[in-house]
Amino acid sequence: MRKDFLPFTRPAVNEDDIQAVTDTLRSGWLASGPANAALEEAMCKLTGNKYAVAVSSATAAMHLLLEVLHIGPGDEVVTPSMTWVSMVNMIVLRGATPVFAEIDRETMLVQPESIREKITPRTRLIVPVHFAGAAADMDAIREAAGNIMVVEDAAHALGTYYKGRHAGNSGSAIFSFHAIKNVTTGEGGMFVTDDKEMADAVRRWKFHGLGVDAFDRLNKGRSPQAEVIEPGYKYNLSDICASLGVSQLKRLENINAARRELAVRYLELFRDIPEIRPLGMPDYDFVHAWHLFVVRVDSPKVDRNTFMNELKKLNIGTGLHFRCAHLQKYYREQMGYKPGLLPNTEYNSDHICSLPLFPDMTEKDVEDVVEAIKEVIK
Repeated sequence: MRKDFLPFTRPAVNEDDIQAVTDTLRSGWLASGPANAALEEAMCKLTGNKYAVAVSSATAAMHLLLEVLHIGPGDEVVTPSMTWVSMVNMIVLRGATPVFAEIDRETMLVQPESIREKITPRTRLIVPVHFAGAAADMDAIREAAGNIMVVEDAAHALGTYYKGRHAGNSGSAIFSFHAIKNVTTGEGGMFVTDDKEMADAVRRWKFHGLGVDAFDRLNKGRSPQAEVIEPGYKYNLSDICASLGVSQLKRLENINAARRELAVRYLELFRDIPEIRPLGMPDYDFVHAWHLFVVRVDSPKVDRNTFMNELKKLNIGTGLHFRCAHLQKYYREQMGYKPGLLPNTEYNSDHICSLPLFPDMTEKDVEDVVEAIKEVIK
């Protein structure tokens, strides 16, 4: 057994990142300011989108998206149930109805044909999820969507490419900079789009509904003369957080390369352990960002929850991404969802486990994880 605990994840913060935050602390501008502007510019350069709006979290971006589109009672939003609950919660809080599409059993990516089947005259928005760093089949999804708006949930997809284009490049997307993501701002998110009207609306809504946000990019300062165009929220990102993201984005390629090497080693070692099944890979052209290394525990001797608990006893941390949304307490009791609605989703919800994966890990760490897994299975 390892002497020290190996966590499921650890942020890849280096001295340059620390210096960037220190410089911001000394700059005199701690709220939304020049570092936010730099982060938005860097994201546009990465994804190829025309506009980017930094916010306090990806959940905030989801809320603002629904507000800007005026989605509410009587409207439906199609999204997979195999996702973090934030999007589903925001849909319900707006008074709209989440409609859950099925995922592929092996890749855990939402199925375009399932999206097509779930569309009704009340469908206002489709939110596919790029899962664990792999890209959903966006061409097929957009073909299924027709004229209905599609916004990508790219929370797992910094450095994910689909057919040569970065996630989000074909329209609008939401990214996360949460502490466990490949690039972090501690907490934070980003909305990217090619739609100027939508970008301007999200920017207003994120900061009290003012005609400009806290940092006037033209005058490089505050704009006290700004007026409320429509009531908005307080979802802006601080420059303290943004400066960390700007620094980390410069290293995204190296961060993801390190994660990829670890993932490849995992895949090699799991070939001889049939009880542990990594996710399958889609058959179209894409680049994996390896945000998560997810496996399915298929052993007659040990269930997933016991598996995770036993690994913890051996000093190996794990994560669970995710329990399906439609079978969580509120959605079962208040909206009447029952087992059997989404067989592929429910199978994976019961069997998946996320193993340690972060750039500072070594090949020896990966081998320790696999040896511990063999011990638990035995």
